[in-house]
Amino acid sequence: MIAKDLISEVVPLIRTTDTGIKALNWMEIFRVSHLPIVGENEFIGLISDKDIYDLNISDNEIGEHKLSLFRPYVTENQHIYEIIELVSRLKLSVVPVLSKKNKYLGVISLHDLVKYFSQITGAGLPGAIIIMKMDIKDYSISQISHIIESDNAKVLSLYVSPKKQSPEIKLTIKLNTVEITGIKQSLERYGYQIIGSYSENDKMNKLLEERYEEFMNYLEI
Repeated sequence: MIAKDLISEVVPLIRTTDTGIKALNWMEIFRVSHLPIVGENEFIGLISDKDIYDLNISDNEIGEHKLSLFRPYVTENQHIYEIIELVSRLKLSVVPVLSKKNKYLGVISLHDLVKYFSQITGAGLPGAIIIMKMDIKDYSISQISHIIESDNAKVLSLYVSPKKQSPEIKLTIKLNTVEITGIKQSLERYGYQIIGSYSENDKMNKLLEERYEEFMNYLEI
């Protein structure tokens, strides 16, 4: 999934003739802490609620003040993973999207980014979840997929959680079936250590909530 497919249809832009209070009102309505300032079709920069409060410009036109705006953006064909990295590194609530000719196209909101990331991971699809622990040297997606497919199942998504300053990783696998007894036995025969599995809706929902929290902590929003 690329940037131009993720652009929000509702989050507005701000002009230099708009007041700080208007920007703050839009931020509150759309639950973001940044908005793009655009002149004609040119992206000028992002303004944050902190900028407005720090400069005390809530009642004045934004263009009347000298702003030290930063200009983070992605181009229309960048992948969602690159967008997530930018959001995480700069702690953004929206990401401006520019065309190949540097024309402003819109923004991607954090809310939409999380929604589309959920689709990529198959969170809304039925199926069980298996969690394994292993050293990174023992990780082979081809072997793991082969074992699972040998039991007439498919991997819908696979989530790797590295452990800081350790060769150990945690692997979360979403499957297209809730019948996982045979799959677990097959994985264990190949020496894989299973540390958790979920096939009941309430338990899976709890796990997905935990993974959502991990994702949000990664973004540090």
